[in-house]
Amino acid sequence: MSRALVVHEPGTYELVTGDPPEPGPGEVAVRVAAAGICGSDRELVEGTRPAAFVRYPIVPGHEWSGVVAATGPGVEPRLTGRPVVGEGFRNCQVCDRCREGAANLCSAGYDETGFTRPGAFADTLVLPARLLHVLPDGADLRAAALLEPAAVAAAAVLSARVEPGERIAVVGAGTLGALCLRMLSLSSPAGLAATDPRAGRADTALACGATRFESGPLPAGGYDVVVETAGAPGTAATAIALARRGGRVVLTGIPGQASTVDPVAIVGGRLTVTGVFGAPPAAWTHAVRLFAAGLLDPGPLVTHELDLAEFGRAMDLLRGADGDVGKVLLRP
Repeated sequence: MSRALVVHEPGTYELVTGDPPEPGPGEVAVRVAAAGICGSDRELVEGTRPAAFVRYPIVPGHEWSGVVAATGPGVEPRLTGRPVVGEGFRNCQVCDRCREGAANLCSAGYDETGFTRPGAFADTLVLPARLLHVLPDGADLRAAALLEPAAVAAAAVLSARVEPGERIAVVGAGTLGALCLRMLSLSSPAGLAATDPRAGRADTALACGATRFESGPLPAGGYDVVVETAGAPGTAATAIALARRGGRVVLTGIPGQASTVDPVAIVGGRLTVTGVFGAPPAAWTHAVRLFAAGLLDPGPLVTHELDLAEFGRAMDLLRGADGDVGKVLLRP
């Protein structure tokens, strides 16, 4: 028997059991080792995720690691037993966006594991084999569960086109912000600042490579590159204000309510503003290579590990999140 956490509709979820799902042609079945919970999973439960990006009922879970348990027809059987992570976007592979490598912008429409397809809050996950990234044998699957947010961080960092010696700021020091800090620290910046109203996140930010942490404002106009990861109302405007004239801003967060950005600040400051939505395959490859090379270890960001049956407690931890709550993992 296999368990799965099903969110039937906002506010209603249950742990169900049934036969393990079987992989079809081109698919694999993965025995889930760990699955991370992020703010978007909380949105699924609370009903605040935009309707275009969810399909109820749904098994959440888009951050995961595991071991291939079975392969479907047309899949190399030698994948069985290999440690893996996997991309979430179920792209069509034939549209212009897919052909240019932006599978996260597939013209066929939004379709993603854990939001429109059954995700990893389950003992077994089935997905197309082409979405897998194979990890080194013996890889730390606890840490590898964070490679999905690490891929998003990689997308942001690659979009920023950072050069050595630049001054960089990161707005938000949660999981995504911490991963961005770690990757940005590898670029030899002249300074790497982080800002987050939760002062308890200072130690994590500094451990990930920040040279400065502030729970209050950073100096406006003081940075060549600004990466926004908080997704809170006003943080996009904060990021734009931090950039120097001619600087670059990367926005990754989607606030739960409308946010106002001043176009005068962008045009007058001749800023380059880039949005990141999920992670394309190249960003996944970048993150997995850093992990495999030992240059990226997300493991220290995990603060809580709970059984799948303790999902309610995990939600309570996220709702009361402070500096003591980092990444929460479910361990099927």
